[in-house]
Amino acid sequence: MQTDFDFLSVREKIVILLKYSEKPLTAKDIKKNLGIKREKEVYEHLYHIAKSSKHKNYQLVVYLPYCRDCGYVFNLDIPKKPSKCPRCKSENIEPPKFLIRDKR
Repeated sequence: MQTDFDFLSVREKIVILLKYSEKPLTAKDIKKNLGIKREKEVYEHLYHIAKSSKHKNYQLVVYLPYCRDCGYVFNLDIPKKPSKCPRCKSENIEPPKFLIRDKR
């Protein structure tokens, strides 16, 4: 059965999902919602969405990942989930979350 969104690319579906989401979503949330096979693929799309948003009327809002044990906040150049905290070596990391909002 074909839905109204089947003609959109995966990247366009991610943009729509994040634009109309009431709360920030992790790559895992996006993967589940859109049936994407790998989280890595979601992060690759988010990277390109962030780059192309410079020329669009929206921006990708990134809630940075942090260590749940010591509170260290990761500064990311590219969207990804860090595996280990550089400060305390914990793997208890809150993943980055994403939204898309209109530029002001």
